[in-house]
Amino acid sequence: MSLETISPDCINRAMRDWRAILAKNVRRLRQQKGLTQEELAGRARIDLTYLGGIERERRNPSLEVMGRIAAALSVPLPKLLSD
Repeated sequence: MSLETISPDCINRAMRDWRAILAKNVRRLRQQKGLTQEELAGRARIDLTYLGGIERERRNPSLEVMGRIAAALSVPLPKLLSD
């Protein structure tokens, strides 16, 4: 299947899906570790409102930001994206 045959709706749905998985996992892991959003944002060196946006599926964080969040949570990056 080439990229030309993939519908824009399919791409948009996939984008929402990975953001939902990331949001759920970041929130769950943060709460399991007993961290506030402010504490996690500080450890990951990102703005508090940006972290809130990630947890609400409003942001598309870069791989670098996801890596910093994973490190701050002491988990491998793939764990943030696994369903």
